[in-house]
Amino acid sequence: MEGMVRKLIALLFIAAVFTISHAEAGNVVLSDEALGCLQCHSRRGIIKTFENKEYLEAYVEAEKFTDSVHNWLKCSDCHTDFLPGEQHPDRRFASREQYKIRTALACRRCHNFEQINNIPLHTRLLSDEEAGNPHPCTNCHGSHAVKPVSRKTYKSEEQYCLNCHSHKLTMEFRDGETLTLKTEVSSLQGSVHKRISCSDCHFGFSHSSHPQRNFRSRRDFSIANSETCRRCHFDKYTKTMDSIHNVMLGQGNLEAPVCTDCHGSHSILHLGRERTLIANKCRTCHSVVYEKYIKSVHGKALFDENNQDVPVCIDCHTAHDIKNPLTLDYREQIPDMCSNCHADKTIMNKYGISTDVVKSYLSNFHGVTLRFYRKQREELDKPAKQIAVCTDCHGIHTIISTRSAAPAIVKARLVKRCKQCHEGATENFPDAWLSHYKPTMASAPLVFIINQAYRIFIPFMVIGIVLQILLHIWRYTANK
Repeated sequence: MEGMVRKLIALLFIAAVFTISHAEAGNVVLSDEALGCLQCHSRRGIIKTFENKEYLEAYVEAEKFTDSVHNWLKCSDCHTDFLPGEQHPDRRFASREQYKIRTALACRRCHNFEQINNIPLHTRLLSDEEAGNPHPCTNCHGSHAVKPVSRKTYKSEEQYCLNCHSHKLTMEFRDGETLTLKTEVSSLQGSVHKRISCSDCHFGFSHSSHPQRNFRSRRDFSIANSETCRRCHFDKYTKTMDSIHNVMLGQGNLEAPVCTDCHGSHSILHLGRERTLIANKCRTCHSVVYEKYIKSVHGKALFDENNQDVPVCIDCHTAHDIKNPLTLDYREQIPDMCSNCHADKTIMNKYGISTDVVKSYLSNFHGVTLRFYRKQREELDKPAKQIAVCTDCHGIHTIISTRSAAPAIVKARLVKRCKQCHEGATENFPDAWLSHYKPTMASAPLVFIINQAYRIFIPFMVIGIVLQILLHIWRYTANK
């Protein structure tokens, strides 16, 4: 008798709590059967274990079930094997996924195929189902806390979208390729776009509209999606219009990179904060160049020492308006690129490198001639000539430190470089060049002494000539 009284009190208590707490939701009162089931299933600890050792907690949150569109149903309307007052049947399932697929079939008793297929979003899912890849309704709509999709019932747009896109979904293209549409929450939270909503990029998609789009291939889909970026980043987008990548894309090379290839789609990172990421992004297409770069003095400093001062790909090639490096215009800009670092005393002083390397190039034969030809070509429209620039002697991506190499090796390499322009260059040809540094008593004593002598002799000669002229004028005036 006491047991019956306790059960009655418990049922009355549950009914009272739910009725009061949800008075604003239309005074919803659960069925007696639901209240009876919740007497056990509103408690934690009921575990269903499957044959593959996966498990599922048979816990139902009473509040959410009361707010559900199915709150008027009896439990046995969906769980037909379970009848009130009878012992629960012992059912066996191979896995949790099999259990979800089997139990979700209950939805089809009320929601027929025509009704489900009438929604564009479901068409692809039903096609997958016919191909043997089912998507249980509960993956997106939930089980006991089913919300109406006809109005906004989620705290955020992301929460609504992730109801489906946190599960394994795929998109199939006409050429047979597939693309997973599963989105990790961690990717969104770590993205620089974490404050914008899904529809800001995926415009045309909402809780009431989910158009089905068809693409020939996965690559066509990526290229089309990248156009979305220009809505916010129009300044960057216009720069890419002049880049070699966009030129190649316009010529039919669909492998040329677009925005999402470098920046990603959902897990977009701020590349400027970690320079190794930039090099690794370029590696995707330029793997041969990357292997050379990591062995260079710049690459070793970046990857071995995490030195953020050394140049990476975009420092020379820029990020968005990437020019063709094989053109003469690009070649003539190389001394300017190198001087961005090597003329900066703040950076160079850290590593004991003199900024004279830039000054000496600009003042020697090669630098002066380059400026002359550039000016001549711009003003007189004369054909340009190739003049030696930094990369002709130091290399492009294979730049090595001259400090670590033996002088004989450096000289041998320099002779080889000189012969590219000076066919008759001998082994002693580089000795006529004082390199990039000012002559000193230690490095080039004879040249240093002659330079100092000229500094005294030339001003003396100029002063003497001026005095002689003045004396001639005075004498001419006095004799007159």
